[in-house]
Amino acid sequence: MDIDELHQRGLALRRQLFGDEAVARRMEAMGAFGEPLQRMVNAYSYGDLWQRPQLDLRSRSLAMIGITAALGRPTELKVHVSGALRNGTTADEIREVLLLVALYAGLPAGIDAHKAALEAIEAHQAQVQPPTTGPRGAQR
Repeated sequence: MDIDELHQRGLALRRQLFGDEAVARRMEAMGAFGEPLQRMVNAYSYGDLWQRPQLDLRSRSLAMIGITAALGRPTELKVHVSGALRNGTTADEIREVLLLVALYAGLPAGIDAHKAALEAIEAHQAQVQPPTTGPRGAQR
């Protein structure tokens, strides 16, 4: 498989995991300067490694949550929490990984990771839960 095929395959998986809008935002964030990096991410991360058959997407998401939390990368952590929730990982499973991070990587990393993950979880819940209505159909 050539690099262009890996890029397209990775881009498709990335959109599945994170949504079209989120991927477009991240790919455009650094403009032409960041384009080669984004092609690398699409081709090698999502076109190759993320598609190996030995682990399912949920397992890969949980691993990435642990890695980004332990490294203290809250922006990437939020991205991977969002993707994990989209692929069926539960908030409870995410919390369990973050508790391991807190124990093994240190409480400051665990605390920061919990805060970042909670923001991503709340944003995800706001997207998937329809607004509730009160008396006479008024939205609350």
